[in-house]
This record gives sequence, C-alpha cells and structure tokens, in this order.
Amino acid sequence: MNELFDTISADIKKAMLARDKVALEALRGIKKEFIEAKTAKGGDGNLADDAAVKILQKMVKQRKESAQIYTEQNRPELAENELAEAVVIEKYLPTQMTDVELSSAIAAIIIQVGAVGPQDMGKVMGFASKQLAGKTEGRLISEKVKLLLSEL
Repeated sequence: MNELFDTISADIKKAMLARDKVALEALRGIKKEFIEAKTAKGGDGNLADDAAVKILQKMVKQRKESAQIYTEQNRPELAENELAEAVVIEKYLPTQMTDVELSSAIAAIIIQVGAVGPQDMGKVMGFASKQLAGKTEGRLISEKVKLLLSEL
C-alpha cells in the first residue's frame, strides 16, 4: 500500500509544478483520506490494498453524485470540476471489468452457488461482491445479477 501512497505523493509534486489545480485537489483529497484511514482509531497504521481501493471508489462515486446534483441545479462549471477530479482519481483504481467480463464472471458465480432464480439474489450477491470487489461498481454487479437471475 505504501507504493500507491508514495505514487500519489510524487504525483502531487508533479501537479504542483504543472500548476494543475484539478489534479492537485483530487490528489490531496486522496492523500488525506488515506492518512485518515491509516490513523483511524483501532487501526494498525497500515492501509490494506482492498481498503485503499474502497476509499478510491467511494471518492469517485461522491464526485459523480456531486456532479449530477450540480448539473440538476444548473451549475455546469462546478459539475465539470467534480467530473475532472473523478477522472484523476479513477487513474489509481484497478482496471474495471467490461460488461462481457462481468457477465461471464457472474454467470460462473451463479453456477458455483447453484442459484435457480431471482430468489437466490442474496446468495449470489454475497459471493459476487467479495470476488469482484474493486473490479467494478457494486451497482453494476447488482444490476447484472438481477438480469441474469431473471433469465433462469
């Protein structure tokens, strides 16, 4: 995890030199969240990779939701800034699964758990959420599971 933290610290310096305000804000936000997670009560001073990915995903989701609200309130300049920050943060996330990869992964999980219909949604989601964490958004997993289970 220290590798990602060091990369972000180096990228903060690059953004400062390039006078890239959007990247600088996003990177400082990431570093702040990581430091808070490392020093949180009950923590051991380390930040696991999966925890870091969850933090980054949460930050991207927050930026996109804020952008949507700004767009609805007719504030496009603020929405653009939020979306630009989301793009910067997404660079540090693992490569996201394509729709085809997601479908095949969920189909394999459905077979693995022996799901027979929509009533097995909870069982499939439990496995899928653990196996696909960090590879795609939870909302997309849920939508794909519903779709595939309804076809059984």
